[in-house]
Amino acid sequence: MKNQKKAVLTALTAVMFWATVASAFKIALKEMDPYHLLLLSTTFSTLFLLILMISRKKFSELKQLPRKDLLFSALAGFFNPFAYYLVLFKSYSLLPAQIAQPLNYTWPIMLVLLSIPLLRQKADKKSFIALLMCLIGVVLISSGGKIGRIENPVGVFLALFSAVIWGFYWILNMKDSRDESVKLFLNFLFGLIYILIYGLIFVDFQLPSPKGLMSTAYVGIFEMGLTFFLWSKALSLAESTASVSTLAYLSPLLSLVFIALILGEAIELTTVGGLIVIITGILYQKGIIRFPASANHKKSPPKEG
Repeated sequence: MKNQKKAVLTALTAVMFWATVASAFKIALKEMDPYHLLLLSTTFSTLFLLILMISRKKFSELKQLPRKDLLFSALAGFFNPFAYYLVLFKSYSLLPAQIAQPLNYTWPIMLVLLSIPLLRQKADKKSFIALLMCLIGVVLISSGGKIGRIENPVGVFLALFSAVIWGFYWILNMKDSRDESVKLFLNFLFGLIYILIYGLIFVDFQLPSPKGLMSTAYVGIFEMGLTFFLWSKALSLAESTASVSTLAYLSPLLSLVFIALILGEAIELTTVGGLIVIITGILYQKGIIRFPASANHKKSPPKEG
């Protein structure tokens, strides 16, 4: 139980950091294209993770890693940061932040569902109901006030596809029992290599503006490096994936506040409805509120006498 409390507190800290980065994405994308945002933010994140690993006196563990661990990091680094952020940043370049961000946050559903066959974890009926409610809320938010209409199908597809990549990556990450700072550093180091190779083949390199450089540093630390470490730690401490992953839905709620205040995007009425559904699902999953019993389960009449 003590570890579970630590897991929740650690996850909430990560959620608070992640709530700010959607605005940072859009600010950075005004200064550069998705690839350069990916390259620079990953560079900052890799350096941060290197410093974190050294400060935790884990650098010596790199010399003791077997070849299979390096190959595992090479695989994980392909999914994240390379593939995941390449897709995610492109979706943000095509969609308003208040649409791209909640669509991407369907990933906790993927994480819980994939963890059942791959990690053999159990999710009870309450968790599935809560996750379904969260999904409904996300769909309402992503409609942008125009239910039944998709203004940019490519952007929507990319945002949802990024959620699939992210969910699968965290399944891989949870199978890795190495220290969080060590495995994340190696994952990002390999990811940075893939990003550089991709750029050499497909992209013309450009120098960023000072504002762009600052925004990529923020993204690299508070979206990737530090927050990845905190979230990974929370998952490793949690009693089950579902007990922590639902908390991730707090991030899009808080993020909408920053999007409205910083980016000036008008929050649609459908967003309000989505927020209510999501919050209700989270409170239900945590057992804070309960739904009325089904009409089919009527109470028995009191016994006479």
